[in-house]
Amino acid sequence: MRRREFIALLGGAAATWPLAARAQQRMLPVVGFLSSFPAEAFAPETQPYAAAFRQGLREAGYVDGRNVTIEYRWAENQPIRLPVLAAELVRRNVSVIAATGGTASALAAKEATSTIPVVFTGGNDPVALGLVASLNRPGGNITGVTFLATLLAAKRLELINELVPGSGAIGLLVNPNNPNAVSETNEVEAGARVIGRQLVLLRASSENEIGTVFANLDRQGVKALATASDVFFDSRRSQIIALAAQHAVPTIYFAREFAMAGGLMSYGSSIAEAYRQAGVYAGRILNGDKPADLPVVQSTKVELVINMKTAKDLGVTFPLSLRGRADEVIE
Repeated sequence: MRRREFIALLGGAAATWPLAARAQQRMLPVVGFLSSFPAEAFAPETQPYAAAFRQGLREAGYVDGRNVTIEYRWAENQPIRLPVLAAELVRRNVSVIAATGGTASALAAKEATSTIPVVFTGGNDPVALGLVASLNRPGGNITGVTFLATLLAAKRLELINELVPGSGAIGLLVNPNNPNAVSETNEVEAGARVIGRQLVLLRASSENEIGTVFANLDRQGVKALATASDVFFDSRRSQIIALAAQHAVPTIYFAREFAMAGGLMSYGSSIAEAYRQAGVYAGRILNGDKPADLPVVQSTKVELVINMKTAKDLGVTFPLSLRGRADEVIE
């Protein structure tokens, strides 16, 4: 072969490489990741959850960009956007939708498709919500992971009362826009009557309202604080932890991620673990499993996590009885 012909042949082959790479990329299965949270790139609160989901996918044999593509859709704490974002993923013809960040995402995905498999994460009863027929036999195109959230509210009140005893009021930070706000508030109010402490309801559904709540704690005589389980509060994790430190109010949170990020203490399930399990399920569906045959995972492990560094900064001393019951102590 002459040199000129060889170079022409080589150049023609090289020109086809990008086309072949693009064709291969188009052939990769696509996972749609639907979330009510702010985008991962701009929100440290979101990063551990998205990373845990990708870890679960890896455990099932899938790595983003190698043998699967993840299409992210972030609602930026605006649930009204979720139906539009879910419809976008359906038009994209994704292989499976991971509906994360609370009930609204799961309901939006359910409304958008009855054929594309959906894997949800959430702290509410998926049967009561109409997402699945039962936990063991979901039926239809939806399965997922549910974890204890609202059911532990009264216990969190007991724990913060044990840490900060006395006659001062305990505040409950609650989002009035959360559909579970009433039931969780009722549970905590009943618990407050049992322990004989005044409970002050502190309502916030925006970043500014959270700031206002903390600014008024002293005026309302609040000596300790518990946060209701809420996706919006989780997305504002850094703000709430910083304000609790600034106003020196001992606070108990509903997820271990708060204590890991510098919060004083938490009692609840690991939400990141639920995301990992959702990633595993998404991978199993890509491998051929049907959502109807995958029982809803019930994440029932509850952890008490305390942060001793934050306690020192606040001048709070954990009693030995409480420290001894902790599942994890952050020094």
